[in-house]
Amino acid sequence: MSSSRFWELTVAVPTDLSEGLTNLAWELGALGVVEEERPGRGPRLRAFFPETAAASALEASVRQYLDGLRELGFEPATELSVVPLADENWADAWRAHFTPRSVGRRLLITPPWDTPAADGRIVITIEPGRAFGTGHHGTTAGCLEALEGVIDRDGPRRMVDLGTGSGILAIAAARLGVPAVLAVDDDPDAVASAVANAARNHVSDRVRCVLADAGRLEETHAPLVVANLLSAAHRRFAPQYGRFLLPGGTLLLGGILDGEAAEVGSALGSHGFVPRQSLSVEGWTTLELRAPLHDHA
Repeated sequence: MSSSRFWELTVAVPTDLSEGLTNLAWELGALGVVEEERPGRGPRLRAFFPETAAASALEASVRQYLDGLRELGFEPATELSVVPLADENWADAWRAHFTPRSVGRRLLITPPWDTPAADGRIVITIEPGRAFGTGHHGTTAGCLEALEGVIDRDGPRRMVDLGTGSGILAIAAARLGVPAVLAVDDDPDAVASAVANAARNHVSDRVRCVLADAGRLEETHAPLVVANLLSAAHRRFAPQYGRFLLPGGTLLLGGILDGEAAEVGSALGSHGFVPRQSLSVEGWTTLELRAPLHDHA
């Protein structure tokens, strides 16, 4: 391993397991995680680790995780491997995945090293890192598209982004015209990433990044709240989302697998939220709901 600086973990993973496996990779110390779609062969996940990580321990941890899921009846993952990767190959592998992506009617999400002509679109430049949110995952793309529609329709003056990750949704909101955005995350790496990305996109005057637990966040009463989290988090926060919003305000929820959308919608409905519309992108649903017009017991 003396001539290499990274390990690359590769596994062909069914779509319904990719989110959990991605989270596991971060927990094991990944420097970056890439999901690749392979036409005719199914998706593949690639995670990159520093040379200080033990390759055998990485592989054992992932196999144990996948074996547990298989015992629960999930489709087995295949093609699991951990191989050394030279420094220059890491850079190539990481950068090759993050190419410019048009989202919605007006947005263009780009990495810093590949910014094409805007061609009339609003360019959002995001440095990929440990924080989730590059615009390439279906759930982020769906949130961006739905966010654009809500801002065009309602023109909100303030927004709260819960679980901001890279800050991509907060930055997009500011670039789309929201004057004041509060971006919240409980991960210091995510907040640092969001701060840097906000500066990179020249919206630091409109996007305030805060390290905080969303569950302990003081009431904000914004007309628009966005939360690109997992379904379990939405169910947990369902009783609290109302206190972040003005009566009748808009709640956008991402990170929901299509098959979980009805359950999440029902959980919010029990707290007075009214569904407006939903958008599915690559198997992930974004829900738009209206907050109660008055306090909901």
